[in-house]
Amino acid sequence: MRRLFSIGTFFAAIAASTAIAAPFTYVNERFGTVCTFPDDVFTERQPEPDNGDGQEWLSADGASLICSGILNIDDDTPKGFLAEEKASKEPGYKVTYGKAGKDWAVVSGLKDGKIFYERRLFGKDGVIRTVWVDYPPALKSKYDPLVGAIAGTLKGP
Repeated sequence: MRRLFSIGTFFAAIAASTAIAAPFTYVNERFGTVCTFPDDVFTERQPEPDNGDGQEWLSADGASLICSGILNIDDDTPKGFLAEEKASKEPGYKVTYGKAGKDWAVVSGLKDGKIFYERRLFGKDGVIRTVWVDYPPALKSKYDPLVGAIAGTLKGP
């Protein structure tokens, strides 16, 4: 039931934020990371990195989306990730919200003048799958509904 709600919420958010939305599902071959997003918003696909860990898309209005995976070589946990992000002293980076569950964590805040939202899934297969969206604060009303919907589609194999 939760899965149907997420998909329904996703399409409702897209319909509310764009006149003609085309959902696109990306599947990363290396880690099996999957996320779905409106490809009429995130239109500029960037070159895939040499290591094949994910993909980035840009929007015409200054937003970006990254869907990727990494090996969890440090045996990081959702709570550990959240604590580390909240304690970060990185210039221009501030976490204003964070929450962690058994196998997931989310953080959001500001980075280099943009609002960001990151969701991580900690897989039993030793892979951390991530979706990251950032956008200018002036576009908050456009992207806030999309962020949760996109993050809700993040999954692994």
